[in-house]
Amino acid sequence: MKLILRLLLNALAVVILSYVLPGVGVDSMMTAIIVAIVLSVLNFLVKPILVILTLPITIVTLGLFLLIINAIIILIAANLIDGFQVTSIWWALIFSLLLSFLQSILHSVLKEDV
Repeated sequence: MKLILRLLLNALAVVILSYVLPGVGVDSMMTAIIVAIVLSVLNFLVKPILVILTLPITIVTLGLFLLIINAIIILIAANLIDGFQVTSIWWALIFSLLLSFLQSILHSVLKEDV
């Protein structure tokens, strides 16, 4: 149940950011849900491989290259999904930063007091 709620919150964040950022576009809420699922899968499967392959440059840049890796993941998702457009790597970078920030706010709602 929490997984579905998290995916819906991620889709909501994608829709909100597509309205705010002119370089990012999402056609429908269903497309946003697909974007949330594909981003989750890419972060799980592709991102660790990219992090390992780019470890030297990540160390030299003190971890800042991970922002570029996140932008690349978003551009890959934009190429895989019809109805999700990101115009440049700069918009992908801004989208990545704002998506992380917005997800942390939305997911803080799901935290349980233990």
